[in-house]
Amino acid sequence: MTGILDSVNQRTQLVGQNRLELLTFRLMGRQRYGINVFKVKEVLQCPKLTSMPNLNPLVKGIAHIRGQTISVIDLSLATGGRPTTEIDKCFIIISEFNRTIQGFLVKSVERIVNMHWEAILPPPQGTGRANYLTAVTNIDEELVEILDVEKILAEIAPIDETMNEELVEEMTSMSQEVVRKVLIADDSSVARKQVQRAVESIGFETIMVKDGKEALNKLVEMANAGSVYEQIGLVISDVEMPEMDGYTLTAEIRREPALKDLHVILHTSLSGVFNQAMVERVGANQFIAKFNPDELGAAVKKAVEK
Repeated sequence: MTGILDSVNQRTQLVGQNRLELLTFRLMGRQRYGINVFKVKEVLQCPKLTSMPNLNPLVKGIAHIRGQTISVIDLSLATGGRPTTEIDKCFIIISEFNRTIQGFLVKSVERIVNMHWEAILPPPQGTGRANYLTAVTNIDEELVEILDVEKILAEIAPIDETMNEELVEEMTSMSQEVVRKVLIADDSSVARKQVQRAVESIGFETIMVKDGKEALNKLVEMANAGSVYEQIGLVISDVEMPEMDGYTLTAEIRREPALKDLHVILHTSLSGVFNQAMVERVGANQFIAKFNPDELGAAVKKAVEK
């Protein structure tokens, strides 16, 4: 128990300091990739995989691990690369995204690097809409790419984005005094569109930004033009974002007198034992795991009814 508590304490110390731990790995080429350690449950040598009928072509097979049946996605193939070969020499990264557990098949796993989110940058211009990157960074003078896992998962198993009709009716018939504008911050184009469609379906306008730094700059700009509370009803932010993460964004909002009472919902694919401690530490109003449109709609309703 002491070991678990120490681990929680170590990771919660990163909250509000704009830091993360990145697990680096490689696929079938020389390119190096990274994934946030918070999303990783386990890394292990690839076990024997079982083929199943009608599997998505990107799913290499099914693994039985610690009493669970887990789909193993060929991450190289899923990002437009060559299929992974010599699977018995490869590894799987077992991760939790958007309330589901899956394995990502990778060629090799390297090490964990403690980094500052300011060193995690948006993808360079010109990478095209079809790319699978949310960010890039530099480790040991080598480019490391951070993949848009939400985009990959959405292509394999699309999410039902339909919101409950009763909730939609309640929200659209709300008092005209409610400020019906929401700032949405998310570096994943897929996640950003999901939230936008959900929020707009209940009669709200949206302001879209790609990271915490852009969100904070936008909020300060609005505050300089007048009362921010008359311009925006709430903020919905991802946690993992280049340059400034959602925890740091929330902490900055709470430190800024003109913004400190804004309602902030952290809406993230991260899940696990650390989240509640993090939310309390930075002062977010709510935490929601991605992506359930009804839960998101209910959270928005709670925010504007306060």
